[in-house]
Amino acid sequence: MSTKNPANDKTTTHNLVGLAPLSVLDEQQETKLAIDVATVILNGFNKHYRLFSACARQAKNYFESADWHGLQKLARERIDYYDHRVEETVLWLQNNYADFLVSESIWLKIKTHFVTYLVGHQQPELAETFFNSVTAKLLHRHYYNNSFMFVKPAVSTEYIESQSPTYRSYYLNDPFKKVRFKKTLYEIIADFELKLPFENLARDIFYVAKTAREAIPKPVKIDQDCQIQVLSSLFFRNKGAYIIGKFVNGNLPMPFAVPILHTSAGKLYIDTILLTVQQIATLFSFTRAYFLVDMQIPSAYVQFLRSLLPNKPKAEMYTMLGLQKQGKTLFYRDFLHHLSHSRDQLVIARGIEGLVMAVFTLPSYPYVFKLIKDQIPECKQIDRQGVIEKYRLVKTHDRVGRMADTWEYSYVSLPKHRFSKALLDHLLSSCSESLSIEGENVLIKHVYIERRMTPLNVYLQEAKRSEIESIIVEYGNAIKQLASANIFPGDMLFKNFGVTRLGRVVFYDYDEIEYMTKIHIRKIPLAMHFEDELSQEPWYSVGQYDVFPEQFDHFLMPTNAVRQALLTHHPEIFTYEFWKEKQDAVKQGRIEDIFPYSTEIRFLNCYLDRSSFK
Repeated sequence: MSTKNPANDKTTTHNLVGLAPLSVLDEQQETKLAIDVATVILNGFNKHYRLFSACARQAKNYFESADWHGLQKLARERIDYYDHRVEETVLWLQNNYADFLVSESIWLKIKTHFVTYLVGHQQPELAETFFNSVTAKLLHRHYYNNSFMFVKPAVSTEYIESQSPTYRSYYLNDPFKKVRFKKTLYEIIADFELKLPFENLARDIFYVAKTAREAIPKPVKIDQDCQIQVLSSLFFRNKGAYIIGKFVNGNLPMPFAVPILHTSAGKLYIDTILLTVQQIATLFSFTRAYFLVDMQIPSAYVQFLRSLLPNKPKAEMYTMLGLQKQGKTLFYRDFLHHLSHSRDQLVIARGIEGLVMAVFTLPSYPYVFKLIKDQIPECKQIDRQGVIEKYRLVKTHDRVGRMADTWEYSYVSLPKHRFSKALLDHLLSSCSESLSIEGENVLIKHVYIERRMTPLNVYLQEAKRSEIESIIVEYGNAIKQLASANIFPGDMLFKNFGVTRLGRVVFYDYDEIEYMTKIHIRKIPLAMHFEDELSQEPWYSVGQYDVFPEQFDHFLMPTNAVRQALLTHHPEIFTYEFWKEKQDAVKQGRIEDIFPYSTEIRFLNCYLDRSSFK
């Protein structure tokens, strides 16, 4: 008897329901069971990656048709694809093989056969992670162990062959010969086969070549094999398509990224060229939405990207490519490796303690761990599930470079001796629902992990006056860009924002976050009596979603230096009119341009009148 596997409707597998219990299966039947289960899991992954890749191809169509809402919706929905396929695969296995998947011995055989299927597979590392996800769903954590899950990779991702090259090489006999250099740039653009015409490609190529030549250190010796290497697929996000590559001359590669945008008339133009590691690192920041990229071999893309950004962890690279589950796997492996090679203890993180989350960190590791507290004060008007939903909102929303992404984990076991006594006492008293002590380990049942930043309030206390002004400019920009992206941060106190190593201000406290379209922006009504203004209580009604911008200055002005900087650079954030205008724009469906690079380097600001780009 056979049954269709919904994880891949082209594959038929044998239904073993009705056979004898596993303990009395003969060797042939047990082997058949292991092969069938391994096949079902691989089929589930293959279906996932087909759909994942189809999204990237669809993104190109959305970009060419300027369907920005469609592109954002596609990116948002793609995040759930992995979990849907895991759940689909688990359900099918439970319905067909539940009586047989309770033995560790059979899972060792399933894993062995699964590994054989990965020989020649083009995404073996992703398939291993999918296998782990299915296994963890099927078995209670007490029944699975490292021997039949992929704690370490079993298949190398080096030198995997693909039908088409991961990147294309364009050789230059002499990049300083303007004609040859420009001709190569034309070839690069043409190879992406964009359907829309450029507004003025000759103009754009001229400025790309001019900017690139000026950035190359001089004097420089040009090697015979000097070349430009470009990843074969465009990187799509929001309203832009990005060419990612590097100029290779000997042992001194120069990374670059070229954003392609739309004019209002529906034509294309090159907006600038990013040529520094810092600029490209910002493009791939953990504070931004994931790219949509058509990758036959994702490990090869990650390898290429890490040649541009060698300090960027693989976990973050996979995550920014939309493969956040693989990012989680690699982060956890890296963290365990770091624990085995370090001695410092986990401690309470810097900053003011929050009412909703307990936050701790390992000083030698650049991340923080956030647990939801057992008791959340009524003033917060939120419960544990509500907090989880807020973090989910941020995960699926366009973060516009101003909200920190997180990895979410369940049932993480860490050595008890690595927790400082103060931290462990704090967690046991405030987060007992989220962790427990099991022997010499601390079992964390639910945790969010994100990049560590300096809390903005701490930064302001330690900063020089000149630094205060520049970071307050950043803070105001963050508020404005979040509003443009349909996000009202709720609690805008400085303690809820962080400063990244690149000096950007990022929001990271999500329990009061709301869509701009959901809040009620109000002006404070005039008092009927003089005594009303002297009262500690407001003389007007205040609803749950009411926002009064006129009140912001009461809690955003801790010092004269901060007050002066805010009122000089961002006075509008204290006005009803600013917030109402932002809200109306979102309601009308307008998606503002928020560039992942400084507007000062845009060609329209460097070389041409703005009117040329309208």
